[in-house]
Amino acid sequence: MEGASAKGVLSHLSLLEVQARSRKARPQQRSRVKELKAETEALMIQRDQLKAEIQTLKSLQKLRMGMDKQGTQEEEEEMDEDSENSQLLQLMARHTQLNDLLHAHHLIGGYNIIKTRQGKGVCVSVATAYEGVYLDTYNLEIDLKPVLRIIRHNIPPFIPLNSLAEQSNMQENIRPFLDTLSQHLNAFAGRKQQLKLIKEQHKSIEVMESNALCSILVLMFTVPRKKTAVLCTLDYTDHTRSLPTRVHFESEDKNLPDSPEWKKNCSLLMETPVHKALITMKKMGNIV
Repeated sequence: MEGASAKGVLSHLSLLEVQARSRKARPQQRSRVKELKAETEALMIQRDQLKAEIQTLKSLQKLRMGMDKQGTQEEEEEMDEDSENSQLLQLMARHTQLNDLLHAHHLIGGYNIIKTRQGKGVCVSVATAYEGVYLDTYNLEIDLKPVLRIIRHNIPPFIPLNSLAEQSNMQENIRPFLDTLSQHLNAFAGRKQQLKLIKEQHKSIEVMESNALCSILVLMFTVPRKKTAVLCTLDYTDHTRSLPTRVHFESEDKNLPDSPEWKKNCSLLMETPVHKALITMKKMGNIV
């Protein structure tokens, strides 16, 4: 009897253990069910977002095709003009179109190129700018066959166009030629703009001499304390830069050009655009 009683106790304890495990498993199962429900809801939301994105991309593609064919009016009439979504889609389509144009513009080096004479030639535009201000634009018409040949242009005559074409080996690759030409034109535009700014911003400084290329600039300064005149010559021998390669001072005061103060002025004019260097020289009291 004792053996049977012991077995009964053991069976009862085993049953209690199974029930306890079952009770522990139920909250875990309920927690797992909640997790699965949350994951399902998240996946459904993601699915709906993807569907919306696909529909948006289809609408954008349709609008872009219409814009590229210059048939935007017909495409826009099919959509609700008062719809905010419609307006947003049109803006997004225009944005992607401009991004594509910008990318293409970058690939050709930032030069505007259009076909001429039914594809027998091209017209290349080279824009110039200085300190974020767009200035003049220059154009070249180039024959494509049998060899690349510049037939018309409005490049200033003092820019050695033919020499640049030969040195850059335009026949092999036109990009280096255009890059070199752009360097020369932008440097010239920068020097020319600096001369203009001197005349506008520094009325007390007299421009004594300058040439068409703006590669030589002679200015007359006045030293405030002594009222001494100083002749300043800026020589731009590197025509691909808008900063001078040499600065020379002349004065009745023979010691002035070699003084530490004016040696600093010389360095300033070599390293800083002249109209800005003059502002610094005035602030330091070196010139009127």
